[in-house]
Amino acid sequence: MIGLGGEVGRDTCSRAGCVAAATWRLDWSNPRIHTDGRTKTWLACDEHVDYLRDFLAARDFPLAVAPLTETA
Repeated sequence: MIGLGGEVGRDTCSRAGCVAAATWRLDWSNPRIHTDGRTKTWLACDEHVDYLRDFLAARDFPLAVAPLTETA
């Protein structure tokens, strides 16, 4: 998982309470506060990728979803 301080050991899903291995990455930003072009990354398992994508899309945050093995 990628956290505030950088990379953390395991690649687990970012959905609260989920400990499944991540297979997807969601790169997103909140244009109201990330004006410097900064993006954040959430990781998702197959079960939660749609949930997390919909959560961000409902807020109109720009986002890209890709398999975790791809380089952003």
